[in-house]
Amino acid sequence: MRCSWAESSDVERHYHDAEWGVPVRDDQRLFEFLVLEGAQAGLSWSTILNRREGYRTAFHNFDIDAVASMADDELEKLREDTGIIRNRLKIYSARKNAFAAQAIIREHGSLAKYLWSFVDNISVDGARGSISEVPATTERSDAMSSALKKAGFTFVGPTICYAFMQATGMVNDHVATCFRYREIRA
Repeated sequence: MRCSWAESSDVERHYHDAEWGVPVRDDQRLFEFLVLEGAQAGLSWSTILNRREGYRTAFHNFDIDAVASMADDELEKLREDTGIIRNRLKIYSARKNAFAAQAIIREHGSLAKYLWSFVDNISVDGARGSISEVPATTERSDAMSSALKKAGFTFVGPTICYAFMQATGMVNDHVATCFRYREIRA
């Protein structure tokens, strides 16, 4: 049995079974999830998953320095790219977030070290009995959101931050009956 939200498509099933909730401590992958979660604002996660390869191409496989170096004309050209969400603010936020990530890395040594500090460097066990018990935000996601905004990030509200925490394994929110819950917990 898997979490019910992941039963709508093969893409969602694969993402759930292979990635969602697995602890990520690589700066580039964490940056990828920050950009993708921000792009998802107001949309379904499946919409973003279906465009993930387009995002990887458009944003240099989420290389933080390469995204920070993107010129305005390169970002403007992405507004024509059907492989991503063409919202101007979301496109430009990737570069702005890359600048902020660079500053975090300079100050803290790594983006991973900084982001994982919001969960005391340990994956939080959600131990949810059902999907209805999963919150949209928590005190930790509120704190992360405030800190990221203060650091210059955009599209990092508390709900986006909580979804990011779930995706990157900072929180194990697989329901307890899901086969991945026990695998990730171990």
